[in-house]
Amino acid sequence: MVYDEPYRWVEAVRNRRDYLEEQLSAGSPIVALPYENGVLMATLGAGTSKLYEVYDQIAFGGIGHPADLEKLRNVVLDAAHVEGFNRSPVDVTVRRLMKFILAPMVKQAFEEVLHAPYIAKIVMAEIGILSAKPLFFHLNYDGVFEEEERGVVLAPTAPMSERMAAFLNAAGETHSLSLKEALQIALRTWAVSQLPADLEAEKEAGAPPSPKELDPLLKRSLESHTLEAALLDRTQPGSSKYRTLSHDEIEQALKGWLK
Repeated sequence: MVYDEPYRWVEAVRNRRDYLEEQLSAGSPIVALPYENGVLMATLGAGTSKLYEVYDQIAFGGIGHPADLEKLRNVVLDAAHVEGFNRSPVDVTVRRLMKFILAPMVKQAFEEVLHAPYIAKIVMAEIGILSAKPLFFHLNYDGVFEEEERGVVLAPTAPMSERMAAFLNAAGETHSLSLKEALQIALRTWAVSQLPADLEAEKEAGAPPSPKELDPLLKRSLESHTLEAALLDRTQPGSSKYRTLSHDEIEQALKGWLK
């Protein structure tokens, strides 16, 4: 088939979008938000890890095909270290990596309809070296990205993303929260993805789901999934601010709440 006719190209892109939506529909969401010491990223899953460090103060997470996620992560990781070597670590920022490296690469792959697209959605977070402020980006499979300061959700479908973002926004500012408080909000935001989808009814009700609705869902999910959580912790000594939460830290955070 020839795609040099505008209609056929648009049709091919539409088909590709439908294909990617279907491929990503079973992904487990990721929630990233600020807390008192930096950035918390959390998700529940049953497969490979979804959260990684790509540079000292920059974290990377994604949902999609593991091979595509690994390829994109390696591209960002290599670009960050080349930038840090050629210029300086201060010049390695999540904004530069997203705008000049990752987004153009994903967009080009999506629009080249004779080649395979990346089956992936990406979230990245940073605590600035100079400003120490958290900054978040999420990238869609078509190369469209958004920048946020209050935290983001990365969900497999647009309606699910809308529901989760509404819940996270309703929770208010999280910059001053303790790790335990921030983890509660992150996990309850994740649990919104497990509620039966009825966006219109929720809009009419005008109130986000309550902890009484979410916590039983979350407790059941924790019994069948693995909780993965990572921090960009500005209080951590040394240049690298990324670390994963240990089993003991997770148990302590859930104690008196879900356990």
